[in-house]
Amino acid sequence: MEQSNITETIINTINSIFETLLSSIDNNLYNVLDKLTFINSDILHDKYFENIFGTSTTNGILLIANSLLLAVILYFAARYFLSHFTYAEVERPYSFIFKLIFYGIAMNFSYFILEQILDINYYFTSAIQDLGNSLFNKPICFSELISIINSKISVEGNTLNIFSLDGLLKAVVSMSLLSLLFSYSFRYVLLKVFILISPFAILSASSSNLIYFFKSWAKNLFSLLFIQIIVSLVLLILFSMDYGDADLFNKFVYIGGIYVLIKSNSFVREFIGGVSTSISQSVNGFIGFKK
Repeated sequence: MEQSNITETIINTINSIFETLLSSIDNNLYNVLDKLTFINSDILHDKYFENIFGTSTTNGILLIANSLLLAVILYFAARYFLSHFTYAEVERPYSFIFKLIFYGIAMNFSYFILEQILDINYYFTSAIQDLGNSLFNKPICFSELISIINSKISVEGNTLNIFSLDGLLKAVVSMSLLSLLFSYSFRYVLLKVFILISPFAILSASSSNLIYFFKSWAKNLFSLLFIQIIVSLVLLILFSMDYGDADLFNKFVYIGGIYVLIKSNSFVREFIGGVSTSISQSVNGFIGFKK
């Protein structure tokens, strides 16, 4: 009898620990996921970020970029001068000057250009969410999705039993969402980094020798933004599924949907390329690079 009481006490303690942990995730995670995933131009409207980027051509990153504009002119002038002795092929001066003026203007208006790109991407996302809202009368967002999943993965007696199937599924969902939070937090920071270097990337397009940097920057930025559209489409599909009872099939479909959301960056990378927002992939890639 004493051995049975000890076993029961251990099980109850484990269940209590997991219940506290998963409840904490439930109460704090879901609204943050929506803010991290569905990004618009508000990401730019930060006092400190604006100061770093530059409010004019005389401060911040824009000041450095405009200084490099002069360096690009001197670099081309030196190459053009040496080409008369080495007979190397060099871009025509008129073509170079035209591109330099065009991309120089675009560089100085990069903040405005990116603001429009972010808003256009957000409008596409909002259109998909509004479509789902009108069709299913539910807001297409993470907070609503988790409420549905929690109702499908019911816990007997309102207490968590981690040693039951429902308890195990609940733990898998919560841990997967925590992984999703890390991945989209990484994406949020990466977006700010790519936005910050946008003046240099746009300037690099003015030179045929540096345009590869612009192409790489544009592809990575587009892939990070495109993830947002993929996520909204996955959420739309998940909200379109209504199987009535909380049967096992229904539960695994929702868990599969969470896994698709986690792997959405991998799908986008395979489709159009771009940078990885998976923490494990990034760490492994860094370790491999160091070796």
